[in-house]
Amino acid sequence: MKATIRTQGQQFTVSEGDILTVNRYPGTEKGSTVEIKDVLAAGEGESFKVGKPTLSGATVSATVLENKRGDKVVVFKKKKRKGMERKRGHRQELSVIKIKSINA
Repeated sequence: MKATIRTQGQQFTVSEGDILTVNRYPGTEKGSTVEIKDVLAAGEGESFKVGKPTLSGATVSATVLENKRGDKVVVFKKKKRKGMERKRGHRQELSVIKIKSINA
């Protein structure tokens, strides 16, 4: 069974056993379970259902495999002939999750 979910501001089409990298879930540790209730569509073939905007009662449960930080992104700004230079770095906080079950 497949499901389209919305989590952390992004949409994913997942099935059981998939591994995703999403923005970090606050207050989670390695091994904790996350319930995703924003299920936009679920099913396969004849049993495919689409929500308006979400399916009521449908959930997707996932396990947090790891909390990590992404690669560093460097933002460098410069204005020519003015002597202005600014360099900033950013690393996004990420969670790696594995989809356990889809209940639709």
